[in-house]
Amino acid sequence: MAGLFETTGDGSAAIALDEVEASILRSLEVQMLELIGPGPGEDSDDPLAALFAEGPTAPPADPALHRLFPDAYGAPGEPADLETTAAASEFRRYTELDLRARKREDALHVVRAIDGLGGQGGELKVEAADCPRWLGAVNDLRLTLGSRLEVTEDDDEGLYSLPDEDERKPMVMLYLWLGAMQESLLEAITS
Repeated sequence: MAGLFETTGDGSAAIALDEVEASILRSLEVQMLELIGPGPGEDSDDPLAALFAEGPTAPPADPALHRLFPDAYGAPGEPADLETTAAASEFRRYTELDLRARKREDALHVVRAIDGLGGQGGELKVEAADCPRWLGAVNDLRLTLGSRLEVTEDDDEGLYSLPDEDERKPMVMLYLWLGAMQESLLEAITS
């Protein structure tokens, strides 16, 4: 099936993307790269400064970025006490830059693979070692779209019944496609 992964039998997966699907997926990953952006100090040309750069201590204000880089401590959506907030800030300070870098690398890996199709559709084989990168990149896209759509566990079913004239419909279709793609990749690598 086009746009979904299939197992290759050796721990790898393959996906057939038509030209439009390849273009959409590439565009979404490029937008993800722009959203994530470089972290504080990561745009320095000094490798030593980059090595010792510390990340932010406050969570991102953008709900989509906050979903990609959540607090490590405390319950989501619940007010945190001072001790929990301090622990989450300290954890973020030492981990967020690496997490941003990994998410950028995952998205860039997908972009490069799609670029390998030469602007055409075609079949991509994702080696077993690269499947976690694809899974991470697709998951990040889905989390971001879900955040923009304000999806909760309770209203997931409502996404299937949006009228065609609803302005969220194209984003919902992308969200559902990415969910199916993610599920098919999981099935392909566990088969």
